[in-house]
Amino acid sequence: MEKIEHTTVATNGINMHVASIGTGPAVLFIHGFPELWYSWRNQLLYLSSRGYRAIAPDLRGYGDTDAPPSVTSYTALHLVVFLVGHDWGALIAWYFCLFRPDRVKALVNMSVPFPPRNPAVRPLNNFRAVYGDDYYICRFQEPGEIEEEFAQIDTARLMKKFLCLRIPKPLCIPKDTGLSTLPDPSALPSWLSEEDVNYYASKFNQKGFTGPVNYYRCWDLNWELMAPWTGVQIKVPVKYIVGDQDLVYNNKGTKEYIHNGGFKKYVPYLQDVVVMEGVAHFINQEKAEEVGAHIYEFIKKF
Repeated sequence: MEKIEHTTVATNGINMHVASIGTGPAVLFIHGFPELWYSWRNQLLYLSSRGYRAIAPDLRGYGDTDAPPSVTSYTALHLVVFLVGHDWGALIAWYFCLFRPDRVKALVNMSVPFPPRNPAVRPLNNFRAVYGDDYYICRFQEPGEIEEEFAQIDTARLMKKFLCLRIPKPLCIPKDTGLSTLPDPSALPSWLSEEDVNYYASKFNQKGFTGPVNYYRCWDLNWELMAPWTGVQIKVPVKYIVGDQDLVYNNKGTKEYIHNGGFKKYVPYLQDVVVMEGVAHFINQEKAEEVGAHIYEFIKKF
């Protein structure tokens, strides 16, 4: 880990913290919620040892990257980066492939499949109709509300609740029970140490959660901004990886979309779908070695 370089890059009106290591073709890793560049620590070392320059930023609002105060600074049009993504990072990677497919040699995305834009339904209305007001994305909408709930418990405990969550169904956080709905793990899994948890906690204590949840507050705004790309396909080679215990994979209709032709319709160059048995949402950390190997075996072909 000590070999990983840390720099600050002035870009698009903010200062962005970037972790990188190695030389060769660039592989850029994009994290999700509630994570950091650190989520890719194992893949940075794995790919750099195989002849690649591995790069992982803290997204805006996270860690040591600036956190603009305006919610509208967190739309898809501010966040175009590429190649390997997970969770929100996967969404950002899909967007980049729509905007600039000429810049993408190949894409490996995890957890979140490509979400085709439905011009008839605003996303938040759909989430409420399907999952109810307690669905976590809906609960994240009111500025300051979920941050206040997060602040009521120790940040390290909160990170353990999220990172160790193994409930293969849509995540709901009822207002009356709040974060007690998320179980406390009896022990940390082998892939997550107290040192790891404390690193995450230190960064979220430093920056807070407003920047990270602002991405969710832009869901409908992204839908509006993406209107010109309605119906556009992803025209880059893609490998998709997910755990069968991932809450996203177990959302209503997701498995059918992935396996019954819908995904392939919108991502015609989809070359491989990997479903890892017994693996939950944070797949890049839970199965770090296997994920690194999947990435390498795919991108080395291009």
